[in-house]
Amino acid sequence: MKTRSSVTVAAVLLSAALLVAPGAATAAGPDGEAGARHGRPLVIAHRGASAYAPENTLAAVDKAHELGIDWVENDVQRTRDGELVVIHDDTLRRTTDAERVFPDRAPWKVEDFTAAEIARLDAGSWFGERWAGARVPTLSQYLRTVEANGQKLLLEIKAPELYPGVEGDILRVLRAEGWLDRSHVARRLVVQSFSADSVRTVHERRPEITTGFLGTPEAADLPGYAAFTDQINPSHTSLTAGQVAAAHRLKGPHGKPLTVHTWTVNDAAGAVRARDLGVDGIITNNPDVVRDALGRAGSG
Repeated sequence: MKTRSSVTVAAVLLSAALLVAPGAATAAGPDGEAGARHGRPLVIAHRGASAYAPENTLAAVDKAHELGIDWVENDVQRTRDGELVVIHDDTLRRTTDAERVFPDRAPWKVEDFTAAEIARLDAGSWFGERWAGARVPTLSQYLRTVEANGQKLLLEIKAPELYPGVEGDILRVLRAEGWLDRSHVARRLVVQSFSADSVRTVHERRPEITTGFLGTPEAADLPGYAAFTDQINPSHTSLTAGQVAAAHRLKGPHGKPLTVHTWTVNDAAGAVRARDLGVDGIITNNPDVVRDALGRAGSG
């Protein structure tokens, strides 16, 4: 994840922000799950349980389920023929064998390949021989696996500037797969992006959806974000108690305090630090390590 953009905040948004008295707020996920101020932060498997299975594959979703992790995070991009696929990089080089299968197609951009071409690629061997043959899933395939496991999804719109209109495409797939009904929207779905414009677009088109902005806005800019996002999700390297508290003092578009979900925390000490700073969720490649650390830390 890389921080990208910030929002210029208009005075009208600053004056319209809803402030909450310190200590009066309650933190929760979209379904009312407890966040840090009610105990342990939520644990979210980054690209699935990506320390144990190839990232963003169905195997990584299933591994998170095997570990007992309810929430998974993924990345969505668009192919040349308009299919949505789950992959982090905007090229196929790092996590597939695209260079071998299509040696004359450099630089192997996702947007330059059809869905059928991408479906031919091995997205598992780079991670280990036992994962040979894993594929880059379509968003529809991914949603069906998450649904079958009874899990919940933090969906990242990746590089929306490369794919004009991708927000509408994602909403159409979510609707077709049954993920925009009341139950899913209230309890099982968050849509996030590094692009404030993309997050705002999702909020404007489907205001009932919980949204998250990936980044670390200045405290003075937070009221502007609170007009269209429910979560402020910074890197753990930029995380401070003051930033968390500033977010918690604001109400988002659904009238609830902003929550903070930090990434990517992969060790016990980092998990305890994030919890002590007051975050509501921790995004991690090692969800079992983080979960167990939070359990130990909270048991003393």
